[in-house]
Amino acid sequence: MLADPDSSTIRAYGVFNHEATGMQKGFARPGYFFIGPDGIIKEKFFDPRYRERLTGNSILSKLFPELGQEVVGTIEAPHLKLSLEQSDRTGVPGTRITVYAAVELPPDVHVYAPGTQGYKPVKLVIDSSPDFLLSSPMYPASQILYLPAIKEKVPVYEGAFRVSQEVNVNTSSSFWSGLGKDGKIISITGKLEYQACDKTMCFVPTSVPVKWQIQVFPLDRVRAPIEFRHK
Repeated sequence: MLADPDSSTIRAYGVFNHEATGMQKGFARPGYFFIGPDGIIKEKFFDPRYRERLTGNSILSKLFPELGQEVVGTIEAPHLKLSLEQSDRTGVPGTRITVYAAVELPPDVHVYAPGTQGYKPVKLVIDSSPDFLLSSPMYPASQILYLPAIKEKVPVYEGAFRVSQEVNVNTSSSFWSGLGKDGKIISITGKLEYQACDKTMCFVPTSVPVKWQIQVFPLDRVRAPIEFRHK
C-alpha cells in the first residue's frame, strides 16, 4: 500500500483519474501492473468502473494458473474427476473473483469442446443471482480428434483442462445495506454439462451440480489519517 499524497507516483504510471471529484479527487484508476525482475511492465489489468475490480489472487490465476487458485471441493463424476477451485474465499462489494471447474479425464476418454456439431459439448452454467454479475465462461483451446469410423474431425478435450468464469459481487446500495456489520456468505451454484466418449462408444450426456461460496464483508468506510490523504 503506497502513500502518495501529491499523486506523483500515480502520474508517473499514467493512471491519474482526471474525472474524479470529491473524496476521489487525486486518486488513480484502480488496477494492477505486473512488473518483471528487469523492471519492465509485462501486463496491466484495469477496469473502467472503480468499484469493480479483480483481486490479487484473480490476477495471479491469470498469470500463473498453478498458483492463483484454491481447491474447495472434489466431485467424482461419471467418466471424469471434477475439482472446484476459486481465486478467493472472501471479498467486498465489487470484488471480482474467478471460479474454476477443473476436469481430469481417464486415458482414452474425451469430452467435446464448444463448437462441436452433432454432440453435446462441455458447458459450465452458473445460476443467476441478485448477489453477483457473471461474465461469459472461458474455455481453453481444444484439440482436433479424427474419428476414422465416420471419417469426421471434432474439437475435443483430453487429459486435464479447466473452465473458468469471473463473478462480480454486487455493488448496489441495497446489497451493501443487507450485509450488516459481519457480512454474509453468498453461494455460486450451477452445473457442468458434458458428454464423455471413449474409443468405442459415447456415453449418455451428463450434468453435474457445482457450488462455490464466498464470504462478503462490508466495505471499510474509515478514511486514512489526514496526513496521508491526497492534497
